[in-house]
Amino acid sequence: MPTLLVIAGIVVAFLILARFWTEWLWFEQLGFSQVIRTEWLSRAILFVIAFLVMGGALWINLRLAYRNRPMYVPTTPQQQDLDRYREAFEPLRRVVFTGGPIVAGFFAGSAATAQWQNALLAFNGNAWGSADPQHGIDLSFYVFVLPFVRFIVSFLMTTAIITAIATIFTHYLYGALQPAGNGERITRAARIHTAVLAAVIVAMIAANYWLDRYSILSNQGDRFDGASFTDINAVLPAKAILAAVAVFVALLFVWTGVRGNWRLPAVGVALMVVSGILVGGAYPAIVQSVRVNPNAQSLEAEYIQRNIEATYDAYGLDSVEVERYEANTVAEAGALREDADSTASIRLLDPNIVSPTFRQLQQNRQYYDFRETLSVDRYDVDGQSTDTVIAVRELNLEGSQERTWVNDHTVFTHGFGVVAAQGNTISSDGRPEFMERGIPSTGVLGEYEPRIYFSPNSPDYSIVGAPEGTPPWELDYPDDAAPNGQVNTTFSGDGGPAIGGFFNKLLYAARFGSEQILFSDRVTDESQILYYRDPVERVSRVAPFLTTEGSTYPAVVDANDDGMGEVVWVVDAYTTSNEYPYSARQELESAITDSLTESEQLAAVALPEYINYIRNSVKAVVNAYDGSVTLYAWDPEDPVLQTWMDIFPGSIRPMEEINGDLMSHLRYPEDLFKVQRELLTEYHVTDAATFYTGGDFWRIPDDPAQADVPQPPYYLTLAMPGQEQANFSLTSSFIIDSDERNVLTGFMAVNAEPGETAGEISEDYGTITLLELPRDVTVPGPGQVQNNFDSDTAAANELNILSRGGSQVLPGNLLTLPVGGGVLYVQPVYVQSTGGTQFPLLRRVLVAFGDEIGFAQTLDEALDQVFEGDSGANAGDAEVEPEPDGTDGGTDDGSGDGTDDGSGDIPADAQQRLNAALAEAGQAIEDSNAALANSDWTAYGEAQDRLQAALEDAIAAEAEISGEAPADAPTDEPADEPADG
Repeated sequence: MPTLLVIAGIVVAFLILARFWTEWLWFEQLGFSQVIRTEWLSRAILFVIAFLVMGGALWINLRLAYRNRPMYVPTTPQQQDLDRYREAFEPLRRVVFTGGPIVAGFFAGSAATAQWQNALLAFNGNAWGSADPQHGIDLSFYVFVLPFVRFIVSFLMTTAIITAIATIFTHYLYGALQPAGNGERITRAARIHTAVLAAVIVAMIAANYWLDRYSILSNQGDRFDGASFTDINAVLPAKAILAAVAVFVALLFVWTGVRGNWRLPAVGVALMVVSGILVGGAYPAIVQSVRVNPNAQSLEAEYIQRNIEATYDAYGLDSVEVERYEANTVAEAGALREDADSTASIRLLDPNIVSPTFRQLQQNRQYYDFRETLSVDRYDVDGQSTDTVIAVRELNLEGSQERTWVNDHTVFTHGFGVVAAQGNTISSDGRPEFMERGIPSTGVLGEYEPRIYFSPNSPDYSIVGAPEGTPPWELDYPDDAAPNGQVNTTFSGDGGPAIGGFFNKLLYAARFGSEQILFSDRVTDESQILYYRDPVERVSRVAPFLTTEGSTYPAVVDANDDGMGEVVWVVDAYTTSNEYPYSARQELESAITDSLTESEQLAAVALPEYINYIRNSVKAVVNAYDGSVTLYAWDPEDPVLQTWMDIFPGSIRPMEEINGDLMSHLRYPEDLFKVQRELLTEYHVTDAATFYTGGDFWRIPDDPAQADVPQPPYYLTLAMPGQEQANFSLTSSFIIDSDERNVLTGFMAVNAEPGETAGEISEDYGTITLLELPRDVTVPGPGQVQNNFDSDTAAANELNILSRGGSQVLPGNLLTLPVGGGVLYVQPVYVQSTGGTQFPLLRRVLVAFGDEIGFAQTLDEALDQVFEGDSGANAGDAEVEPEPDGTDGGTDDGSGDGTDDGSGDIPADAQQRLNAALAEAGQAIEDSNAALANSDWTAYGEAQDRLQAALEDAIAAEAEISGEAPADAPTDEPADEPADG
């Protein structure tokens, strides 16, 4: 048995060593060894201190209690019983008296290590430069010092309580404390010992009461956070009184240890209890009930105003510009001419729907894949900044046919290239207009390193690199002209720790549980091992003091202004706190959850549960080829970031090192925007009296496609009312909180464009514009607009036809734009097959302005329907394409003029023509899918033309059967006269 225990201990020690040493190698290779060294050292110091305090206190007090045990002959039954217990305990005494403190110290030390960040902040915190409104103390005390001081007090109290319990039990076991009997109840030594421990416990209670006077400023209240009138005028003085009482009682315990009279501390403890009930509980309750509740609006005004101001400062809402927007609900011809930039930039390509289309048209091989939700960025197309939907062709091992260790970890090691499409331009057959495509990549993004070794869906680990002169074995991309039909490559960067040595092989084999690492010929002296490959995870590991964005997005940038670009992942990172006085507290995960994140797993990093301070203080960039991580100080004025930069000098680079090309692809982060919009549902109200009533609070509308889940914000290029230039922005809308009608009451947009100047942020970046709509005008909200779309007769008939014949209709994101003097809604409509090859193609566009609805094949046509043929988005009036049969699209009544006479007679062959058209549409869809599978674009185009003609025939037949003219059918009557006139 001892041999087995020794072997087991060696194995456990080796596994621990493997974990720690491979972690060190990873940080060292990235150049962040200072971070892991500081973290480990801080944890070790805290562990040792806590271990010594808890274990030492317990060890010393147990021995003092044992050493001062009374020597007597047991005479009473109680003493005789204890004597038997002592005899049974004596063989274990040394083990318990030594092992107990060690075990307690170990758990205490382990708990203390979690405070390493608070400890570093407490000892290194920079001055904030602002004071709290109640005590006038610099905010750094609350954010940096107070959390760690509270931990120390709580830890010491816990230590004292555990020690006191163990000490009293020891005194009892050895007869120094005898609750029953006629003799001396407690010895002098035991009395002094117990009294001192009691005094320490009560002193810690006093310290907690005193610290409560500061923590109260961060209280979470029912109506607002921070100290209220009752807190300041009743609870605050009560805490001071209770602290003084506790100090007095602690002194009484010390006096008892000297004098031996327990009556005074007993009275003192009773006084503490009564004071806690009366002063700490009853008095504040009376003040709240008698003084505050009848006059709450006026008495709480000062403290609500503190809360509003602190919240604006803590969440960066100082830049909010609130504007009244007199939204018109009636569409007028030419109303969009002044907003031509915004309407021309409307993004029709929905990044949340078109991933299957990217996959079908640009995946190339099954071992490549795209993320389900694509990213929105902007790139120059012909000198014009254009909203772009972009995706990285990532490696997907599930798609490889031969799943072996060699293939999974040495052959299939990386993805290849990016695919990008213009957000506002769709091809005539509904496909994305790709501006970057293919393998090797071609398009407008120029030359860049296309190999993607680091991405969110990369394998756990890959082993890359091969000896010089050895044929490469890493699959690069398929190529019919290459030997064996594929091009191979060898990784040439510095992406991971070296693994060639026997010791490193052994460590990594233990870490990943893979003996192949130890014996494979593919693991050579030149090999590197790549792991922790998710960009968000890499950033969270090298900067554990930051809270990272839930997702990342790719960008193709010119790294060195030399014409050769690289693919990077941008990760937004935050400094956060939950200790900012008076600021509103937010549950972070709830605030950033919407209809997109609800169905996806958030980043595999720890999020703080609650926050009341946040800054987007760091922009992190992860190179997709070599995995290098660069942290840039995006908000160098943030006191929290300044403190961490002092703790880890050199780990975070100055913003001035960001070149212009990278700057042009940075953007305002989504998670910060979501937190801010959640706050602005209430904090758009800045008057304390109005805030108290809560009558003007808003809420975020549900996603029309998913009930009870907030609608996500959308990146759009638009010009807000009164702005001359359109900017890349992040937008969201608001509806009235207590109104079930889904009426729009506000619109929020933040300028997400930092500019293109190296190391310099545009002055307008981060400016939040909040449009408040008139309360006496009913502007439909997203839910109401979606209902109007779904119930519109013309749109419903056509969508029903589109959904027949083996097709499925997918509504895209419902975009909201404050243009044309009102609010314009735009929703792309996609259609995909219900079986076989499935990928959505854009077929129609829905628009709404007030109660007017447009529904057409293109955005311009739909806008022309709403704005009477003068949308301002095109150069001239929209032309009506002739039907395939040469007619103008009207329904023939037999008179030869192409119009319906309204008699209601349905031609006998109308149903037959409908059935034939649907059959032809179904066949055209099948032919389209077959042509795509064979990359036969000529056949695909012909099939799409047949599909379009079949749909038009079906729409006409459907309208004839239902007794209605098609929505776009011409008429001979003047528009302002009745049809029978």
